[in-house]
Amino acid sequence: MSLLDKRFETPYNTAPFSKIKTEDFLPAFVRAIKNAKIEIGLIVDSKDTPSFKNTIEALDYAGEQLDRISSIFFNLNAAETNESIQEIAQEVSPLLTEFSNDVALNATLFERVKLVYNSRETLSLSKEQSTLLDKKYKGFSRNGANLNKEQKETLRAIDKEQSKLKLSFGENILAETNRYELVITNLSDLDGLPEGAIEAAKQTAEEKDKKGWLITLDYPSYVPFMTHAKNRVLRKELALAFGKKGFQNDGLDNQEIVLKIAKLRFKRAQLLGYETHAHFVLEERMAKTPTNVRNFLEDLLEKALPAAKKEFKELEAFAQEKDGIGSLEKWDSAYYSEKLKQERFNFDDEQLKPYFKLENVIEGAFKVAHKLFGLSFMKTQDIDTYHKEVMTYKVVDLKQNIVSVFYADFFPRQGKRNGAWMTSFKPQYIKNGIQERPHVSIVCNFTKPTSTKPSLLSFNEVTTLFHEFGHALHGMLANTTYPSLSGTNVCWDFVELPSQIMENWCYEKEALALFATHYETGDNIPMELIDKIKAASTFQQGMQTLRQLSFGLLDMSWHGTDPSTITNVKQYEKAAFKQTQLFPDVEQNCMSTAFSHIFQGGYSSGYYSYKWAEVLDADAFEYFKENNLFDPKIANDFKEYILSKGGTEDPLELYIKFRGQKPKAGALLRRSGLIN
Repeated sequence: MSLLDKRFETPYNTAPFSKIKTEDFLPAFVRAIKNAKIEIGLIVDSKDTPSFKNTIEALDYAGEQLDRISSIFFNLNAAETNESIQEIAQEVSPLLTEFSNDVALNATLFERVKLVYNSRETLSLSKEQSTLLDKKYKGFSRNGANLNKEQKETLRAIDKEQSKLKLSFGENILAETNRYELVITNLSDLDGLPEGAIEAAKQTAEEKDKKGWLITLDYPSYVPFMTHAKNRVLRKELALAFGKKGFQNDGLDNQEIVLKIAKLRFKRAQLLGYETHAHFVLEERMAKTPTNVRNFLEDLLEKALPAAKKEFKELEAFAQEKDGIGSLEKWDSAYYSEKLKQERFNFDDEQLKPYFKLENVIEGAFKVAHKLFGLSFMKTQDIDTYHKEVMTYKVVDLKQNIVSVFYADFFPRQGKRNGAWMTSFKPQYIKNGIQERPHVSIVCNFTKPTSTKPSLLSFNEVTTLFHEFGHALHGMLANTTYPSLSGTNVCWDFVELPSQIMENWCYEKEALALFATHYETGDNIPMELIDKIKAASTFQQGMQTLRQLSFGLLDMSWHGTDPSTITNVKQYEKAAFKQTQLFPDVEQNCMSTAFSHIFQGGYSSGYYSYKWAEVLDADAFEYFKENNLFDPKIANDFKEYILSKGGTEDPLELYIKFRGQKPKAGALLRRSGLIN
């Protein structure tokens, strides 16, 4: 027995990270799986007539401790991993997949679920209960319950192999990111870099016992160098290293893994009676079909492509005029775009950074949440964390009721994967009349403080923080009965609405006035800079939109067709990118082999959802702007219909309840400057 086997005797039942030993996890998983099987067995063996309560509801609450252990372990594997954790992950993932399949393919259990489902018209179910029943039934039918014995075994084998391949994919990318180092010993090679970036590079070198300055593939190191470094040769070297992650024909190569995952997903979809993996996935999304997704992407492409081509020609001409660059390459994009933006709007991101001290931006997000949703965030030292940099907060409402526990983890580390994400250590739900509140976390990789400066965020990092905080609000404000419908357990093309809408407040004077103050003088950000932020917000939106569309189309290309005959990942990717290509192709680079969103995360057949949700968020934010940025009624409706309902109702119906109408793309096109 270990701490992981029971409810934690800690403040708010939070995870006692410092007391959990890595070696505790594997035996705890084995015991939790055994206990979950017993819980499932009680449902299966019940002599009572199947009912919503003794079958559907019981099933949703089953395996509570297993879910808790899983959330703690796999969050550590993403944010604070090591070889031991990765080895356990490789061992545990097949066990979890096998257990999941044991449940999904249990014929007796499915019969009980089916009996309840078939009698649903005679039951007096609430909207949430009806949704849960529908999801449970589909959870079985979409995971092989209607297959014969031989087909079920095939499905099990596919799922087990996929779980290990996805882990290997992510481990390879993390290892690639960690092993690359650009050591600079000549100060002139850092020409153009802001003082803060140079100081951070020096600090990184010192931390790794290197002389000079160290540039890595972590975003806070990589992005400033690609944006500001004058040395084109080094920009190229860094860009090539970034672009060939998982594509070097060595022990960390992901090409074979990509092909295997794509083919296994297709095989699984066919086994279940679907045309492709995308058809399987999209059946449970707002978009419904691959045709709808492709039409959506192609429609936006038609509007964005002319603007993108015009912007690209402007950038080419600018680089030619400035430095005689004959052919604009990918490693020139960020550098000359930043220079052009500086010239056109007479400002750069470095002017903004002093006004975006991390601690102030965090407080700003909290203040916006307070004005909109009545939340207060109280920093606490009583909650255990998995790393000393992680900050913890108790979140309360206007009546001082506990709403959530909130964790925030902001800086890059050796054992932490790149990017930014929101996750949870414990979901919200109601069981036996007791309201269980969620434990929510955001994890980012922001610019670290140095010996002379605090963490000063780029504007992109500011919007990233607000984005992930929007996801966190979705988790915090959940108010449903069942864990599987709570918080961010919604359609994947709806989940980005709460996150993306929060980014909008970063561009507004009323919101910036709450937190954008100079870290040394305390002066508010000048109105002139706010005007420039807004003016620059449509800069190169054609190219930015095209880039996002290209990722969505690549995703659909991998998952919306039969991949059985694909043998060359790079060639296939080149063909998928052809209609959105602006820059010359780089033969040494491949995106698919590091496209973690679709090959490791949950975005397969779903990358389009970023743009889909942009339509929703632009339309929703326009509603605020037509009235008031902090309009209490609109904010309350957003909280009531979008943030608190989770997956209990159809997302389009929820959106219409909030907005009073279906979403329209016009607001996004206007915001992007693609139409007037």
